[in-house]
Amino acid sequence: MEVVGWLAQPAVLPWVALAFGLCIGSFLNVVIHRLPKMMEREWREQCAELEGRQPAAATSGSYNLLVPRSACPGCSHRITALENIPLVSWLVLRGKCSACGMKISPRYPMVEAAAGAIAAYVAWRYGASLAALGVMLFCWAMLALTVIDLDTQLLPDDITLPLLWVGLLLNVGGTIVPLRAAVIGAVAGYLALWLVYWGFKLATGKEGMGHGDFKLLAATGAWLGWQKLPMVILLSSVVGAVIGICLIVFARHGREKPIPFGPYLAAAGVIALFWGDEIARRWLPILG
Repeated sequence: MEVVGWLAQPAVLPWVALAFGLCIGSFLNVVIHRLPKMMEREWREQCAELEGRQPAAATSGSYNLLVPRSACPGCSHRITALENIPLVSWLVLRGKCSACGMKISPRYPMVEAAAGAIAAYVAWRYGASLAALGVMLFCWAMLALTVIDLDTQLLPDDITLPLLWVGLLLNVGGTIVPLRAAVIGAVAGYLALWLVYWGFKLATGKEGMGHGDFKLLAATGAWLGWQKLPMVILLSSVVGAVIGICLIVFARHGREKPIPFGPYLAAAGVIALFWGDEIARRWLPILG
């Protein structure tokens, strides 16, 4: 008990949370890399079953978040425990595989660093509490969804739906917002983008966004309550529009190429969670 009390000290807790967050970031890298591949394998299995064929995955071995062990995609070198220390291993190896010298993307340590920074900030802000653990979980999920959507333009149900239900359960006791606000937020979040989707589709005959965006905003509403949803939608739309225009003008991103909206929703959700009240207090009076 004395050790637990010492770790919960305000001067110590953020550093403990940082170390824990770095480890979570390492696991998030696995989720980001493997979850889309697991979804693809599942889709292929379903298609094979509908066509009466034996799924190829049935003979290719297990593939999930735990097995097989992480390996270099270039030479299949199995990553050892010493080569899998968050941040440290990438720096020691100078961003290269120890066996073949293939470059390791700097995104891996960036995700680890982001997860660690999130944990440290949340621990500093909320202290040792259930709210702190919940907010860490929310932000880590948003981080994983952001990178997955940027890579694949997918927002996996395996993350968005559990995130929604955990948000509602956490707010049964009003941990972040009252339960009533959370339930209304989940419903309103889904319906808001669902209506935009169908309005755009009826007007243009095209799909303006994926269904994963509905579920992500519903999950955000379950965590933050319906009161924060207008701010989340406004922030995500403004940032998305600015970045989208910049990509088209400066990066020659084709207008026909879709731009994922999930990262903007995720970023707006985190901003609204931490600084939404301050933004509303300072800027809403200015905007009238």
